[in-house]
Amino acid sequence: MSLPQSLVRSLDKIPGFDKEAFEKVHASGEQITSVRLNPKKMFNVQSSIFDAPLEKVPWNNYGYYLPVRPSFITDPLIHAGAYYVQEASSMFLEEALKQTVDLSQPIKILDLCAAPGGKSTLIQSIISDSSLLVSNEVIKTRASILSENITKWGTTNVVVTNNDPKDFQRLESYFDVIVVDAPCSGSGLFRKDPEAITEWSEQNVQLCHQRQQRILADILPALKEGGVLIYSTCSYSKEEDEEICDWLVNDCHLASVKYFLHPDWNIIETISELHKAYGYRFYPDKLKGEGFFIAAFKKSDMGETERRINKPRNKTEKISEKEVEILKPLLKNPQDFSFIKLKEEVLAIPAQFADELAILQSALYIKKAGVKLGSIIRDQLIPDHELALSTIIAADIPTLAVDKETALQYLRREEIKLESTEKGWVLLTYQQLPIGWVKILPNRVNNYYPKEWRILHK
Repeated sequence: MSLPQSLVRSLDKIPGFDKEAFEKVHASGEQITSVRLNPKKMFNVQSSIFDAPLEKVPWNNYGYYLPVRPSFITDPLIHAGAYYVQEASSMFLEEALKQTVDLSQPIKILDLCAAPGGKSTLIQSIISDSSLLVSNEVIKTRASILSENITKWGTTNVVVTNNDPKDFQRLESYFDVIVVDAPCSGSGLFRKDPEAITEWSEQNVQLCHQRQQRILADILPALKEGGVLIYSTCSYSKEEDEEICDWLVNDCHLASVKYFLHPDWNIIETISELHKAYGYRFYPDKLKGEGFFIAAFKKSDMGETERRINKPRNKTEKISEKEVEILKPLLKNPQDFSFIKLKEEVLAIPAQFADELAILQSALYIKKAGVKLGSIIRDQLIPDHELALSTIIAADIPTLAVDKETALQYLRREEIKLESTEKGWVLLTYQQLPIGWVKILPNRVNNYYPKEWRILHK
């Protein structure tokens, strides 16, 4: 692997950079694979595809390194939302949030550049049920992938949006925390994606620097005074890292936040040239992970300010009491939810967020909210796949455990044969985790796995 020498030269005086070790680790061809488990869908890790002792990612409670990279697409557990394949360095977001925010308190948090969903599923795993996550992606096709991964994770206190950063200015001083994993030149992922080397240039670094400033300038009005901004990139270039930190302090009047690191982690603390802002660099020759940069800032608290948010119009239709009674047996704690109808589909939203959803609807395009339960037709619910994968489904729903071969046939949306005395809607499970609905009829089994999600790999 031949690294751009202009990049290597630009890193020469940056703390922690060791040219020989840096080039050697990129030439090694080593690939690191790591996953993060879903704490609300725990399973027997050792009896799954991870059939060897696992090493923990040191800065994340649920992160593990794998000794080899398996075929994830043929593991039903990943389709059930039991874990997420995520680069280990980026899992430091958990530590970053824990050191800057009281996660036991109700907070509103925005993951601005969220697709495909690694950061958002991590955030969902550590915030309280009384907190609200808004997970945004500006690119429409990537927003669909984000919604799919959020659905698999199964929690309810999340809204997926498809908006440009400037749209959030309609929500002035709304969020307690904003996470911006900014689009960047990608040099930190050269080891993982060697083709990215051909796309890297000093000009692209400058363009990314300007785009990062625009994104941050557009989004900061939505952060409360006293709120926390977490900024990260997968770039080594100081123009996208320390120079952005200086700009945030100088032009945006944010205060830098220092993290406390365990010495064994080998994460390198840097201090920006002009305003001495703290940043944290992850070098693949010093730790088990890819190139990454992260920094945290606090917005100055100037005292209580009046939030200017448009009065929301009610865009949703509430369902009837009769329909509520149809839904109650399907949910663990139906009294905790508000039910709304969007066209013919019924959504379950945590009751405490009903007003927040109306506010978000008034300002943003919402791709997904809460859990889609399905459609009520002739006093019966035609269940949606979101309900199957959710963590709110009742424990006494009819289920049927299947082996791996049958699970994969189901996930390919193929015809499957089942031996069961159950009839009607049945939830298929694999290793005790739901994977989706079937309808068992007298002479056949109808497969209701979503067409757009089906596995094409044989």
